[in-house]
Amino acid sequence: MEFDTLILAVAIFLFGVALAALMVWAFRAFFGKSSGSASRKAREKRLAIVETTAVDSKRTLYLLRRDDVEHLVIIGGPVDVVVETGIKGRPHLGPPHDDVIIAKSEVRPTTPDFSKT
Repeated sequence: MEFDTLILAVAIFLFGVALAALMVWAFRAFFGKSSGSASRKAREKRLAIVETTAVDSKRTLYLLRRDDVEHLVIIGGPVDVVVETGIKGRPHLGPPHDDVIIAKSEVRPTTPDFSKT
């Protein structure tokens, strides 16, 4: 086997690997991720950190929300402690009902009137 033939074989092999990788990437870009990412975006987040505060230099108090139920947890000391669980969380704000009317206010003048002073 000559040196030129060996270089040509390696080049053809690398070209084939690159072509296969390109085909896999194109398939995932056009077909694979569209259904998965759409379902993930439509799904609402179930877990969130609502509020945090430092208790001391080592410990932090967290208010966590999971499915409209809040939990109070202290993290960072020798032992992590659940202080309170099952706190009724604030409901998520939905769209307003059809019968809600927003009152209009009077229009303010665009330039202030200083002539009265």
